[in-house]
Amino acid sequence: MATIALSSAVRTPGFRSFLPTITLPALAVPVAIHLNIPTLFPGLFESILRAVPKKKQSHSRKRMRQLAGKALKDVTALSKCSGCGRVKRAHLLCDYSHAGDIFGLAITPSYTITVASDSNVKLWDIGSPEHPLVHEFSGAHPLGAHHVAVNTAAGTRAASVGFGGEIILWDLEKLEQQYKIKGQPGMFLEGTWAVALSPSGERMAVSTCDGKIILWDTSRPQEVLKTYETKGSFGLCVDISPDGKLLASGHENGGVYIFNNETSKIFHSLHGLVKPVRCVKFSPGGKLLAACGDSGVIALFDVASGERVANLTGHSSWVFSVSWNPVGDHLISGSFDGKVKVWSIDTFSCVATQSEATAAIHAVQSIPNGSRIGQGFVAAGANKSIYYYRETTGE
Repeated sequence: MATIALSSAVRTPGFRSFLPTITLPALAVPVAIHLNIPTLFPGLFESILRAVPKKKQSHSRKRMRQLAGKALKDVTALSKCSGCGRVKRAHLLCDYSHAGDIFGLAITPSYTITVASDSNVKLWDIGSPEHPLVHEFSGAHPLGAHHVAVNTAAGTRAASVGFGGEIILWDLEKLEQQYKIKGQPGMFLEGTWAVALSPSGERMAVSTCDGKIILWDTSRPQEVLKTYETKGSFGLCVDISPDGKLLASGHENGGVYIFNNETSKIFHSLHGLVKPVRCVKFSPGGKLLAACGDSGVIALFDVASGERVANLTGHSSWVFSVSWNPVGDHLISGSFDGKVKVWSIDTFSCVATQSEATAAIHAVQSIPNGSRIGQGFVAAGANKSIYYYRETTGE
């Protein structure tokens, strides 16, 4: 091999370099260099070209939203709980909101209402930055409670269901018990389970453990208006449409039914979810129905036709609860994996994920209009805490 002698000595008049001469292989300097990179790294360029960068906001934009009160709460900010006196994170209502797991959550323009495995029903001020405890119905459900609902239009009435099968109607203006329907004998066969109130609060729907859906007039709760029959599978969830004309239920066998309250007949029997359905929710306009459960998939159905229009996937475990934002362009979901996801209905994709909880999220609710704090949502679950977020779109 030919060699070239390279000397690092610098020939400067009057000086002599004492550095050695190094012999290196000959270097061929090409006129032009051409590297076929796609051949060297197959598939690399294709993946780069297909990659879509996430939309990011500039610091100034984030700062503007923060000053306008639209940004997410700082998770490192601390404050003192007005209920227990302990130091807590500012975006949490309380680290010790209940003595047990929180199973039910409902929101009015004035209150966040929670029920748990303890016997108490608690009302928290949703308009105050500290969200203090406003009122507590102590010992309301001796065995604990698992569902609570409100009339979303006025927010003046609530209904809660306990593990003993009892249903309690609450007057949120006078902060007192309005009526109590005692549990039926044989709870696990005939007992009541989920509850929903119509937006006006005039109707109350309850699902039972033997698959029936019962409709009451809240002014005469001792009289049953209608009873809808299904295939006898445990009724895990129920919801009433915004106009009060339709009623939806989800069952342990994966069945989802929509009933017409005007004709007292079944409107649709929706198929496709083979595992237990934990929550069903009509969209604010009543055009879509969201159903979720143990399959980990959130199914969206067209109410008019009964056709499934989309599947929202992304949770790694059971999805316990869903809630629409007031506009209906986003959907909130909470799962056993402890994550809360925000979904865009325009793109049927997840736009934000909150993974702060260390245990299952049993309930999520969007904050309604008129609450003095803007858009947002609340989540609660097995770690006994209530999480409050100011932005529904996850920006």
